[in-house]
Amino acid sequence: MGQSTIGVHAGYDKNFGLGTTSVPIYQTTAYNFRDAEHAANLFALKELGPIYSRLTNPTVEVFEKRFAEIEGGVAALATASGASAIFYSIINVAEAGDNVVISDNLYGGSITLLTHTIKRMGIEARVFKSSDASNLEDLIDDKTKAIFFESLANPQITITDIEKTVEVAKKHKVLTICDNTVATPILFEPFKWGIDVSVHSASKYTNGQGSALGGVIVEREGLNDFIKGNDRYYHFNTPDESYHGLVYSDLPLPNFTLRVRLALLRDIGASLSAHSAWILIQGLETLTLRMEKHSSNALEVAKFLELHPKVQAVSYPGLANNSEYEKAQKYFKDGKASGLISFEVESFEEAKRVIDSIELFGVVVNIGDSKSLITHPASTTHSQLSQEELLKVGINPSSIRLSIGIEDSEDLIAALEKVL
Repeated sequence: MGQSTIGVHAGYDKNFGLGTTSVPIYQTTAYNFRDAEHAANLFALKELGPIYSRLTNPTVEVFEKRFAEIEGGVAALATASGASAIFYSIINVAEAGDNVVISDNLYGGSITLLTHTIKRMGIEARVFKSSDASNLEDLIDDKTKAIFFESLANPQITITDIEKTVEVAKKHKVLTICDNTVATPILFEPFKWGIDVSVHSASKYTNGQGSALGGVIVEREGLNDFIKGNDRYYHFNTPDESYHGLVYSDLPLPNFTLRVRLALLRDIGASLSAHSAWILIQGLETLTLRMEKHSSNALEVAKFLELHPKVQAVSYPGLANNSEYEKAQKYFKDGKASGLISFEVESFEEAKRVIDSIELFGVVVNIGDSKSLITHPASTTHSQLSQEELLKVGINPSSIRLSIGIEDSEDLIAALEKVL
């Protein structure tokens, strides 16, 4: 099935139960078991089914199945937020004494999570040049457990050399984790490029309305074979004493997301609620249509900004003279580049004036809404970074980030023209 069809139908049998056309919201914390044996079988994985909504919930399960299928993965696991999806994906493979290699162009929240928070857990983050992966191999050693990058970086609007990154990772049998939030499965299909795991903040384009927090982890088909017998991931290949001595790699079920569910959701509990899952399911139904409109609108706005005398620079991979254009054509569907644009004006004061004066755009730090949004990364999403660190990750004090919505592009351009 095509992605539009999957987004509307996958993961839900409309003939089940009362035959509701809308996926039901199973607003419950727990479930009645048929008897003691049924309960024991569920906990021992002899039968599959809902146990407790921190682990599994029927509404959440529909979202997971639908997202996995729309991205071409074999299994997905939903979380309470995109940040928790990233956190789980890292600590699912790394422990004290290990290291992960991360892109030099990442979202500010990901930078602090991966360079500060997990550092306190004894996990080191090493930074590679994502534009060409030229120093990636030099950073890998026997304690490297994952390579983490964004397919389309926010807010730098740059594209990782995905092919080279995956090539190096496979050579050293290191897991690749791609944050595919901005491109979404509609524009970029990570598993077709050999990526092992994708993560998303579903609060962004998947939701599309800025109305629900959520995250999701998806694993590729065949990842079990990569994990089984791989010395880097011994904890998948040795008994888990916290779960009756279970050896994950001995199971036919998708190992990566299964371990997140049984160990990390169990112990940490950043689970997606049934109601939020239902909201995100509605978003998936229109995701293909919206990504087309986000991308076409953004291209028109970027073309306008590129020619405006008050604009110093524009970063949008859909522009033919942009440094990321060739990568966009290579990796993204029809070269479409999603809805994020970064541009620079002459000073921080001018950036502030533009943001304070603009109409129609909401001054919001979220992205991916149907409504267009504007923000100043240096003083908001990346404010925890020093001036030196900001410039190092490609963010100037005069940079403005736009998240282009699905309004009429002419109205967005008029709003920008008026304030510039």
